[in-house]
Amino acid sequence: MPSLINPQTGRLHTSFNQTVTATGRLSSSEPNLQNIPVRGEWGKRIREAFIAEPGNLLLSADYSQVELRILAHLSGDEGLITAFNAGIDIHTRTASELYGVSLDQVTTEMRRTAKTVNFGVIYGMSAYGLSEALNIDRRDAEKYIQQYFDRHPGVKKYIKDILAEAKEKGYVTTLFGRKRSVPELNSHNRNIQQQGQRLAVNSPIQGTAADIIKIAMIRIRKSLHNQKINAKMILQVHDELLFEVPEAELKAVVEIARGNMEEAVSLSVPVKVDIGYGKNWSEAH
Repeated sequence: MPSLINPQTGRLHTSFNQTVTATGRLSSSEPNLQNIPVRGEWGKRIREAFIAEPGNLLLSADYSQVELRILAHLSGDEGLITAFNAGIDIHTRTASELYGVSLDQVTTEMRRTAKTVNFGVIYGMSAYGLSEALNIDRRDAEKYIQQYFDRHPGVKKYIKDILAEAKEKGYVTTLFGRKRSVPELNSHNRNIQQQGQRLAVNSPIQGTAADIIKIAMIRIRKSLHNQKINAKMILQVHDELLFEVPEAELKAVVEIARGNMEEAVSLSVPVKVDIGYGKNWSEAH
């Protein structure tokens, strides 16, 4: 990456691609700044290398579990809606259901398993895929998936309905009406057909998340301009926006980012944003 630094600005400059991903998410290239590691010691060290100019801070504004919140809205599932409206951590709640324990008895390992199940449902993960991801017996994976759908009949119905709609129309839409065709559903190849099923279930969710953050970005830019704020929006990483903010403007930019991101869409559950800041990208998380 040091070899890619622009000699005139002393910065890395990525290219954002508007129409590359089928879900509508922005992608980043030359270099791909959406693929910078975040976990582990190396992730921390690499992100520490992304620093703010003197007198500035990097501010990260990250949608909290936005795809699961969108799933709750699209499916109308009572369990998910109740949990989000009550401010209960959704992974802890799922773990409580899967293991038959109270919320305060959920361990870190239980929550990790539940998180994989929650996102596995969004991405149409099979029992085999879940068993591989969690390194557990396939029968246990089947049991987890069955338990999840027993507790969340709204999600089960949503998946059934969206697959029927995709099969009939040949496409699915986001909450804002943007279409994605799913020709894979009509393939005679079983593997391709199953891939189509996963795309049909996930695309309205991931695509809606992409639409929401783009709406937020447009509104934030207008707010920064109208309020004559010098802070700059410098990076988008799927559900996260990164800003470079003069220290004196921190409070104003926190309010602008949170307000515009949380109000970009009205769902049946609250839309929440986690905000952090620091001298480098690692501190901002």
